[in-house]
Amino acid sequence: MVLKITEDSNKEYDAQECSELERLEINLLLRAIYLHYGFDFQNYAFSSIRRRIWYRMKAEKIETVTGLLDRVLHDSSMMEKLYFDFSINVTEMFRDPSFFKKLRTSVIPHLRSLEKIRIWHAGCSTGEEAYSMAILLHEEGLYQKSRIYATDMNEKVIAQAKTGRFPLKKMKGYTSNYVQSGGVNDFSEYYTVSNDYAVFRKELSENIFFAQHNLVTDGSFNEFHVIICRNVLIYFDRELQGRVHKLFFNSLSPFGYLGLGNRESLLFNSQDQPFSVIDEKDKIYRKN
Repeated sequence: MVLKITEDSNKEYDAQECSELERLEINLLLRAIYLHYGFDFQNYAFSSIRRRIWYRMKAEKIETVTGLLDRVLHDSSMMEKLYFDFSINVTEMFRDPSFFKKLRTSVIPHLRSLEKIRIWHAGCSTGEEAYSMAILLHEEGLYQKSRIYATDMNEKVIAQAKTGRFPLKKMKGYTSNYVQSGGVNDFSEYYTVSNDYAVFRKELSENIFFAQHNLVTDGSFNEFHVIICRNVLIYFDRELQGRVHKLFFNSLSPFGYLGLGNRESLLFNSQDQPFSVIDEKDKIYRKN
């Protein structure tokens, strides 16, 4: 029997295991999306992708995954909604302050001797962490010789990131993160207030280059001294995580640094360990 969305679908989702038929429907949906639209979500963590499918089905009052498949194939606007559902857009400035503090104390000193510094923020969402990096580099006197490449698969969040505008109500939390990360100035110096938004100084975005890039389907596009990709890989299955780890390794310069999210880690092969651990708690690694 095909699983249907009910009035209390979130509780039902938690209570029920995925049936073979539902799993087949979801696999068909993901395969059809890839073949028809070219978006590959087939190696995303199944429980995460399933939860987002349920969310869209409930929002659209669609009873079965097959019904959603029919809508997606014949209505591109439905695909656009589902694409946004599948995107991971949770971020904040100086997220996990100890991570940025460790960057400041353990990574930045090794970048000072470089003529040019290239940093890639992969899966940057609306850009808060890219602007955080710009502030950190500015305070360390390295911003003018740095280039920050901030990418995400979702062009809508990239467009939002380019504005450098963030809700003013979030500034209290962001200020706290900044102070805990080792910030040396008054955080409010970096933005002006416009209505209900904090608009960050234009000079902070002069060396940030926002672009669309999909970690699943796109390859390396430069050689970087630092790559930051935090809390994205947790949504990928083990096979896809391995492929992205390889992409990062190939995109890093010798002795380049990789920063992951606090729930993520590198999968080391006992015969070949291409990264050294700089800080296990804050998930910072260096290419060997």
